[in-house]
Parts: sequence; C-alpha cells; structure tokens
Amino acid sequence: MLIKDDRKPTWWMESTFFFLHFVLSHWVPSQMRRPQETFVDNICREWSLNRELPAAMNNRTKICHHLGHCAAKSKGMAHSAIGQRLVACLLNVSEARRKELVETVAMAAVFDSNGGRREGTTVLNIFNDQDYNRSVITIVASIDCIKEAVLSACEQACRLIDMSVYAGGHPTMGAVDLVPLYPLGEEVGLGDCAKEARAVAAGLTERVSGTSAFFFGWADSPQHRGLAQRRKEMGWFRKNPDTGASRPDVGPLPQKRYGLTGVGASPYVMNCNVTIDTQDLALGRSIAMSIRESTPGGIPGVQVLALPHEGAVEIACNVESMKGNPPSQVGERGELWPTFSIGGQPYCHAPASLITARVAELAGRQGVATKGTALVGFTPYECRGLAEKALSLGIAEFWKELRRLHM
Repeated sequence: MLIKDDRKPTWWMESTFFFLHFVLSHWVPSQMRRPQETFVDNICREWSLNRELPAAMNNRTKICHHLGHCAAKSKGMAHSAIGQRLVACLLNVSEARRKELVETVAMAAVFDSNGGRREGTTVLNIFNDQDYNRSVITIVASIDCIKEAVLSACEQACRLIDMSVYAGGHPTMGAVDLVPLYPLGEEVGLGDCAKEARAVAAGLTERVSGTSAFFFGWADSPQHRGLAQRRKEMGWFRKNPDTGASRPDVGPLPQKRYGLTGVGASPYVMNCNVTIDTQDLALGRSIAMSIRESTPGGIPGVQVLALPHEGAVEIACNVESMKGNPPSQVGERGELWPTFSIGGQPYCHAPASLITARVAELAGRQGVATKGTALVGFTPYECRGLAEKALSLGIAEFWKELRRLHM
C-alpha cells in the first residue's frame, strides 16, 4: 500500500482539527469534555510532530456552521462508538484515474445493495494517486461488521476493474491488490482480525468466480509470514508479474481480469512517502536500501521501495508497527516513537520525521533536495479517534465531509 496523496497534504488536518473542536464545543456533554480535550491535544501534537500544521483557516465560522448542520442531520441516528471493537482496513485497489469508480467501491462498504446504511461502519478517507493508478480506501467498522463491509467493497471493485487492461506506475497483482485488517485498540486482537481476513478471502472467491487470494501476517497460519515475504514469493515486485504462475491460498489459479489479492491481518501499518528532487532511480534505490529495516543501521519496521513518480523519485515506505517498547532512535525534533497497545501488549512505530530526516540526509550527500513528505491516511491513534467521532455522529461517508469542508 505504497501510495501518495495527490492533494494538499494539510487540508484534511485543518478540517479535522475544527471538526474535533466543534464536537467538543457543541456535541460532547460538558461532563465528558475533559478526556475528549486530552484526545484533541494528543492528536494535534501528533500532527505537529509528523506534519507541518499550518495556521488556522480563515473560514472557521463557515466550517463550524457546516459541521453544525452535519451534526444536526445525523443526530437522530447517532450512537456511541466508545467501547466498540473497531477494526481498520486500508483497502488498496488498482484504479485512481476514474475517481467516480473508486467512490462507488467505497460506498459499497457503507451501504447495502438496497441503499440502506450499514451500521457501525464508516469510510474515513480515500487517497487517489493517478500516476500510480492506485487508491487506498480507509474503512473502519466494528469487528462484527468489518467482514461484510470489506467484502462488499471488494466485490464491487472486481466488477468494475479489469486487470487485463490495467496501466500504472505502481507494482500490483490484483484489481483488489491488498486487504489488510488492523485492530484499533485493546478490545480486538490479531487473532480476531485474522479470522475475519480469512473469511473475507473465502467470501470473495465464493461471490466472484475466478478470484483468488494469498494470506499474509496473522491470517497466514501457522507461518505468519509478512507481507513483503509473501509478495516476493508471489512475484509482486517483478515489473511484469505472471499472476497465472502464482499459487494462491484460496481460489483457482489467478485469472487476467481479477489478478491476485493479498489478504491478511497485522498490527497497524502506516505509509510515509518522501519525494526526492531527481529522476535518478539508482540514487533512490540506494537511499531505500539504506533505510530499509533489513539493512544494518536501517530504521526498524520500515519496508521501502524507490519508484519514479510525477517526474521525480519517491521513497515509498510501509512503516510497520513493532511489538515492544520504542528503540532509542528519535525523530528529527527529538520526539519519541508513537506507541499504542493490542491485547495488553505494547507496540510502536517509527515517526515520520525520522524517516524524512534520514532520506534528506542521504539525498543531501549527493546534492539532491527533498520535495516533501506525505503521510497516507492516518497514524493508528488518529485512525481510531476519527473513526469513533464519525461513528458517534452516524457519518458513513466521512471522507465526503472532509472534502466538503475543503471546497
């Protein structure tokens, strides 16, 4: 799921900042505001550490008015999301140039075939990269609802995307290329997500004849092989992979129309992409090798590719969450690694500023500057917090609210 957002990297931060403050001021009862204020303080601190948080937007009144209207519309169906057993799926599909098609896939996750809203489900965001021709749809639902939401989106994507005519700059093997499930918090374990992931794969091959899937992470029992290893085994990294030669775990030999889908469960994986101002792909690959986890002195948890992107080179990183306490490395501003827990066990992930600083240092030695850093989607903390807000307000198409605020 190596994708870069092609929009301004800060607009959704501005919108969400005011969204959360509106909720505090107008929606959350006064006796509950203290812990919620702590949440806002923490999430804004994460933004300031990982991104350039801009000055407040001038149209705050307009934004708050819009959100007030949004909350009023959803008040009748609002329900508490606190305590829900939430799971995130960052669904990767091999299409971005037809944005309406991608939105149709996203809507299948939150509405059934009769147009009825799926309870306990929201789509937080959609990221499109036209150069890569790849999109990431962030679906969050309770553990009881995640299978049907994700499966319906996958089914719709397979109807609309034909891999036999696909063209794009990013490695891929399937119309639905990646279906990763991540537990959000203490209430859901990796075993729970693995069970749902396997059910999604089985359901997809039953509903869409000709589809096939391989497992990774906790869904790959008993080996628990990581995504990078499984992709290598399947030939995903090859320029022109022969999907027909791959041996899937579920379904028939891959067909040209649908390709092969990776389905799995793991601790949260964040995406951090740093663009360097050069077309020298060899330099990009050298930098990627230097920061890769498997390289001595590399950054723990970082899996990375160097890819040509929009006339430059992108150092595209999957930042895996690791079990245990943070290492001694710190980010550019000296911040510690963000931490969270799953089933009572501590996990952490490398801060984006550390990756950015390391890439800038290595590129700078060759006289090359960086053009910018894009975080795709959210950190684990952000994802859970925003999902709770969206679900508590009954907002299924949360990405549309953020987009509306930006217009």
